[in-house]
Amino acid sequence: MTDSSAPVRPDRRAELAAGLARVRSRIADACAAAGRDRGEVTMIAVTKTYPAGDVVALVGLGVTDVGENRDQEASGKAAEVAAAGATPRWHFIGQLQRNKAKSVVRYADVVQSVDSVRLARALDAASAAGRDRPLDVLIQVSIDGDAARGGALPGSADPDAGLDPVAEAVVGADGLRLGGLMAVAPLGWEPERAFARLAEVAAAFRAHHPEATVLSAGMSGDLEMAIRYGATHVRVGSALLGMRSTLR
Repeated sequence: MTDSSAPVRPDRRAELAAGLARVRSRIADACAAAGRDRGEVTMIAVTKTYPAGDVVALVGLGVTDVGENRDQEASGKAAEVAAAGATPRWHFIGQLQRNKAKSVVRYADVVQSVDSVRLARALDAASAAGRDRPLDVLIQVSIDGDAARGGALPGSADPDAGLDPVAEAVVGADGLRLGGLMAVAPLGWEPERAFARLAEVAAAFRAHHPEATVLSAGMSGDLEMAIRYGATHVRVGSALLGMRSTLR
């Protein structure tokens, strides 16, 4: 990654600007269709596999939030972006192993993929030791109940992976701050079915945790439906940055 934070070519910057304009237009149209204020929805630029230079360029174009899903890539990239003088809000959005907690808390402002009590405890310990403020976290929920794909289980009494036990672990942790929920539409589900179910889970969750106002849902192909059902954050990669193979 020696040259990955170098200034992007003018044509690449133009591509990023065009992609950003298209995505912002889609979000604005979706908010209008749902009767929501545009300011309620934050776009997270998912930059996995893209170089640090793209992140710096996006920040220069007004992007405030950036998402990564692999610590091995994200830790170095965040350092390069900071060295270039850009300071986005970093979201870790991938499944996270507990042994990576110490690394992730050094650069991430938000971890969106907390789905077990054990992970919450690992992040709490790492945050307390390595940060000067609590780490914002979202609890990833499983919409279809398939624990193998990640996500805490709504309505489950599982002491490690049930949504309520995970929430209790986060709320009780000095080093963590509960922001809300995150979910990915299950494979094979129509987006409307998935996000309607997620909206039900989120409403029930907020009844017990009114401070948990964030709902991260929707990606390049289904962000409109996610916004219709209450997403406050949408995670956009290819629609913003293009397909990775075109960058070579």
